[in-house]
Amino acid sequence: MTEPKRAPGGFPVVGVVGGGQLARMMQGPAVELGIQLSVLAEDAYAAAALAIPSAPVGAHTNLDEIRKFAASCDVVTFDHEHVPHEVLGALEADGVVMHPTPSALLHAQDKLVMRRRLSSLGIACPRWAVGRTAEDVAAFAEEVGWPVIAKTPRGGYDGKGVLLARSVEDVAEWLAQVGRPGPLEEGVLLEERVEFVRELAVLIARSPSGQAAAWPVVETVQTEGICTEVLAPAPGLDPDLASVVTEAALRIAGELDVTGVLAVEMFELRRGREASYVVNELAMRPHNSGHWSMDGAVTGQFEQHLRAVLDLPLGDPRPRAPWTVMANVLGGEDEELYSAYRHIMARDPGAKIHVYGKGVRPSRKIGHVNVSSDDLDSARDRARHAADYLRGTVRE
Repeated sequence: MTEPKRAPGGFPVVGVVGGGQLARMMQGPAVELGIQLSVLAEDAYAAAALAIPSAPVGAHTNLDEIRKFAASCDVVTFDHEHVPHEVLGALEADGVVMHPTPSALLHAQDKLVMRRRLSSLGIACPRWAVGRTAEDVAAFAEEVGWPVIAKTPRGGYDGKGVLLARSVEDVAEWLAQVGRPGPLEEGVLLEERVEFVRELAVLIARSPSGQAAAWPVVETVQTEGICTEVLAPAPGLDPDLASVVTEAALRIAGELDVTGVLAVEMFELRRGREASYVVNELAMRPHNSGHWSMDGAVTGQFEQHLRAVLDLPLGDPRPRAPWTVMANVLGGEDEELYSAYRHIMARDPGAKIHVYGKGVRPSRKIGHVNVSSDDLDSARDRARHAADYLRGTVRE
């Protein structure tokens, strides 16, 4: 395993476990800060391996490979939450500096652990229970009403590992796996189906010394369980609710001792005239809901994550424009993307295109477009057109 080159001047090496687009997008800010990145990539053609010179190939489940990788890094962080907890524990015992720490990261890896901890802190959550038997599911549904939301405690993302259950039979296949090694070993996470106004996300960064910074609350738009658009800031959000949800996210980060970027995904509720929220998910890494900040904030989430994990003073998270819209580019029928650049750049020189170097598959996130503007509707139209043109769903 080749060690990363160290730059003169005492600059550190940050290791990133996972070679996806999040690791890839850390490279630009790392270069600007003079920091060296090294990435443990799944293969030589992983998204980050195409952009970062030091990208040894290794499995995030293999302790020996991660140990060798971490030995050449000053601090280790993560592109995803899938490193087994026992592997993280062994690295911690070795003295490897990791941000977030294994004890914090567990709350993003295991939804049951997350729900228990947030409930104990008094953070607003949907009503929930653990389902191990058909009787458990039936009892919970009797309490909150059908349908209920069933989730695998581990491993789900972008709508995977989530189902809308209208009867016990809908969950039977998952219940059969309870007690077996795997994501359902401890049971099925059952949650009430929440009638919500929209989905929000609060992104913050926190350093090991306890400094924290928060970006504006954003609205995330989901299509079939996949985020397709982010509006920054969330339009029409009650200022009091914005303060409440930001305070909740900062409190979660402090109580869980999170280091690095934390995304708190929420549902906005409205009961009569009163607006409120419940927390849906946590992610402890740069997050899709923060991609807008790369071009729309004074300090983007990838630079801020690097500052945080190195315990450097955090940057200014304030927006640069009244509105920034991020539109995800999802894979379509066209495998060739580069030829679309000429049209998009000529039509809208202000659009910022980010493509991840990933193979095209239907509905796979392969890039995003950011557009900032004084007018929200204009920014949405411009961002969506560019993303759709890249995908190949529009040709004008």
